[in-house]
Amino acid sequence: MLIDTHVHLNAHQYDEDLEEVIARARENGLEKMVVIGCDRPSIERTMELIEEYDDIYGVIGWHPVDAIDCTDEDLKWIEELSAHEKIVGIGETGLDYHWDKSPKDVQKALFRRQLALAKRVGLPIIIHNRESTDDCVDILKEENAHEIGGIMHAFSADEKTADEIIAMNFYVSLGGPVTFKNAQLPKDIAVHVPLDRLLVETDAPYLTPHPFRGKRNEPAHVKLVAEKIAELRGMSYEELAGATTENAKRLYNI
Repeated sequence: MLIDTHVHLNAHQYDEDLEEVIARARENGLEKMVVIGCDRPSIERTMELIEEYDDIYGVIGWHPVDAIDCTDEDLKWIEELSAHEKIVGIGETGLDYHWDKSPKDVQKALFRRQLALAKRVGLPIIIHNRESTDDCVDILKEENAHEIGGIMHAFSADEKTADEIIAMNFYVSLGGPVTFKNAQLPKDIAVHVPLDRLLVETDAPYLTPHPFRGKRNEPAHVKLVAEKIAELRGMSYEELAGATTENAKRLYNI
């Protein structure tokens, strides 16, 4: 059995066939799926999904790209909703220097506030890092993020960064790019990270793995990610799936 630790089933891309998508996930061995809500509409939809489906859990927070839109009321609302028994993390938060919608200083301030929020509510934090690794790691250290731990999702940095975040009580999560033919870095990371700190995800509908690249991603495809990592590590799929599932349950307390 597998757990997709990061999926956006609250996205409009699933409006027409969500039931079929969830059925395919279960057919492909998914035990649980963790849906990420990272703005007002997606958080509202996440709360609906965790009520409707026994095997769906939620993570809620505010995405760094939209940091400029986040208000004090939004953060208070997130903190209140986080008391729900099926909300298992705060995020995704962090830094994104690829898009320029939100200034860096605004992103950093919101990142720190969500780290503080996660500590208050006692939940792990899920980190989004795009072209911002050094600043991201610095803030995690400065804010003593090891006290709560969490996930660096869709990990795209190097082995040194992996070691640094693991030392801070974080897990490394890999998705579709580990299956891309010309993407060596995620393959190196898949082998480098200790098995007890490794997670799998889809980030669906994004980051679709080979051979479906270019099409909409869905949680069933997390099996392709797990199969590839098992192959790279020279271990059985069953052993890899079992280990990453136990890691996800331990981190998310489910």
